[in-house]
Amino acid sequence: MFKEFDLSNLENSKELLEKFLDENRKKIDELLRIENKTYKNFVLPFQEIGESINDFLTPIFHIDSVKNSEITTKVYEECIPVISKYETDISQNENIYSALVDIQSKEKSTLNNIQNKVLENEIRDFKLSGCHLENDKKKRLEEISLRLSELSHKFSQNLLNATNAFEMIIDNFEDVKEIPASDLELAKFEEEGVTKYKFTLQMPSYLAYITYGTSREKREEIYKAYCTRAPQNGKIIEELLSLKDEKVKILGFDSYAQYSLATKMASKEEDVIKFLEELGHKAKNRAKEELEEIKEIALKDGITDFKSFDMSYYSEKLKMAQYDFDEEYFRPYFEQQSVLDGFFDFLHQMFNVKFTKVNTPAWDEKVKVYDLSEDGKTIARIYIDLEARKDKRGGAWMNNWHSHYKTSNGEIKLPTAYIVCNFPQSTNETPSLLRHSDVVTLFHEMGHALHHLLSKIEEPFVSGISGVAWDTVEFPSQFLEYFSYDKDVLKLFAKHYITKEVLDDESIDKIIKAKNFQSSLATLRQVEFALFDFKLYQKLYKTEEEIQDLLDSIRNEFAVMIPPKYNKFQNGFSHIFSGGYAAGYYSYKWAEVLSADAFYMFIDSGNIFNKELGIKYKETILSQGGSYDMDKLFFNFAQREPSVDSLLKIDGIIS
Repeated sequence: MFKEFDLSNLENSKELLEKFLDENRKKIDELLRIENKTYKNFVLPFQEIGESINDFLTPIFHIDSVKNSEITTKVYEECIPVISKYETDISQNENIYSALVDIQSKEKSTLNNIQNKVLENEIRDFKLSGCHLENDKKKRLEEISLRLSELSHKFSQNLLNATNAFEMIIDNFEDVKEIPASDLELAKFEEEGVTKYKFTLQMPSYLAYITYGTSREKREEIYKAYCTRAPQNGKIIEELLSLKDEKVKILGFDSYAQYSLATKMASKEEDVIKFLEELGHKAKNRAKEELEEIKEIALKDGITDFKSFDMSYYSEKLKMAQYDFDEEYFRPYFEQQSVLDGFFDFLHQMFNVKFTKVNTPAWDEKVKVYDLSEDGKTIARIYIDLEARKDKRGGAWMNNWHSHYKTSNGEIKLPTAYIVCNFPQSTNETPSLLRHSDVVTLFHEMGHALHHLLSKIEEPFVSGISGVAWDTVEFPSQFLEYFSYDKDVLKLFAKHYITKEVLDDESIDKIIKAKNFQSSLATLRQVEFALFDFKLYQKLYKTEEEIQDLLDSIRNEFAVMIPPKYNKFQNGFSHIFSGGYAAGYYSYKWAEVLSADAFYMFIDSGNIFNKELGIKYKETILSQGGSYDMDKLFFNFAQREPSVDSLLKIDGIIS
């Protein structure tokens, strides 16, 4: 039913991949020799070939992110040119393109909407890959694609290496006295009979010191180390931008931003800029007030020259003062397994989806694997890897492995996905205790996973998250996030890991009230990132200095706290330089309009556990994958257009 995760032959991946792709080439040649090509005898098996590549390649690339080593990096770098060459060959194959166009012209009226969507997407993507161009331009596009893949991986590897290279050793207890006991225990070690504390740039460790570290000098040390990581990425960014610009000019676009929108819900560059600037301007006045509130707290400690490395520390003190909210107080109530169990209970109540733990191989002993079922019928599998490790890339993400689809011989294939996070580690003495912000992250990534795993679409190229416009792919993840602040949902899993006592109403109220703490500052931060990303790709910025000038100009207009000159945020902006968000980071806020509006429907219904509405959401949004444009699916669910006011209200920016 499900393929097992098995990389026992990892070292030979390149040779196996070459052989596998050669077999796929032969299969495609056989398809092209069919005299009377139809959707059934050509498009269906062509999709299956594409899906088989995900099946083969996803674990090989995934392992480099979650169990990084010299071997995984070597294998990744060996496989990149092989798959890049294959994908370029296929995407520029005029015979495949012509066959798809011919099938569309002959069968459009007899195919269903979903099949026509597959053809529309494929024909569009063939055009975007330069299928119609002369051979010399195709050759150059192939070279560019390979180099972009190599640079993207190098960017990510540099960041991981820099993250792992830094250690800050503290032997003075005064400098760590405010750090929560659970974080301090992880940092503590003995050396020559002296108790010392080690902090790194791994996210749980970095957050512990930047948020609770008593020494201002040490806070700056770890902050500076974090925001100056991988300076060599500056030159990589220059080359990435140059190559992407060259690529889209060959394809006939004015800019990479214009090229990016060809596959997104937003259709005009000015619509994206206007949307972001409107959000930024509406949030800025309140953000200034939020910053002044933090500075007032810092002033009590005699801090008259407030700096960026003071933000987290004094924000936490302000949150305590305003809401009596201490993130650390809640951690014993958010033990990892308890959170998962309660979360699964909620998802069963909302969407009629049951999670059952299974014993099957994974890449680490702490990975948990679950099968999903509806009414006793198994429908999907998920791998959940939550704890930080030194060999794991930072951040959190969902990765799809298999899609739900129907094969050409009528067999239904079931989907699989991975969720990866970097939560506090468990030890022999203490389980993994999460912050509420970690709980929010888990809900977010599960939203992505359910979008993929609950698909009922039978065409793999538009099943699950496949074929979903990039600027709407965050909708289901952000939508699910909102439930992590609901009192009834929290009570399903907020139980003290020792006493089993459920978190009391007063404490939960503090979490809910603190939800919009500094929401305007957070909005401005996202606007800054998104505008920098989008404007960066609207024209060619050639040097690190020009790139920095662009970022500075955006900060001058929207930021209320300008970071120090040494802060090189862009060198760690992996979303757009080693992920899929180039000229698309605005998607987070764009999709948030949909998610906030959808969530308000549950609030307005008077029942957050509105199962009827939950099932409707599952059937009209999640199960449809990328088979229809999201604006149409949203209208089917809400019976109206989305409103940006829902987002501003839910963030507390307007009342």
